[in-house]
Amino acid sequence: MNSIKKLYYSIGEVSKITELKQYVLRYWETEFKQLSPVKNKAGNRTYRQKDIDIILKIKDLLYNQKFTIDGARHVLSMPNNVEPEQSSEQVLVDSNDIDIKFLHKIRTELKSILDNVK
Repeated sequence: MNSIKKLYYSIGEVSKITELKQYVLRYWETEFKQLSPVKNKAGNRTYRQKDIDIILKIKDLLYNQKFTIDGARHVLSMPNNVEPEQSSEQVLVDSNDIDIKFLHKIRTELKSILDNVK
């Protein structure tokens, strides 16, 4: 199959590429400021490759890494979208007993909640 890169994709095409329902894509637009597809003259959303990349990052954060929407929003707002590095105390924990990545996610989300409370 010949893969041709396009400049713009419709919401239906993006839905198939990302394996997400169209209503999920529209909802994520309201939750993530980084996701803002342009609308054409007919009022239809037109997604660029960078929008698709952001959608795939959000999907990974929410579905695979189990972040909440607030936690994913926090990760996406960080410079270069880099997830925080593990602290030295996390490295000392025996990884057979506790899932370090899971604890790291909880910590990040708790920090996000604390920032919102302040």
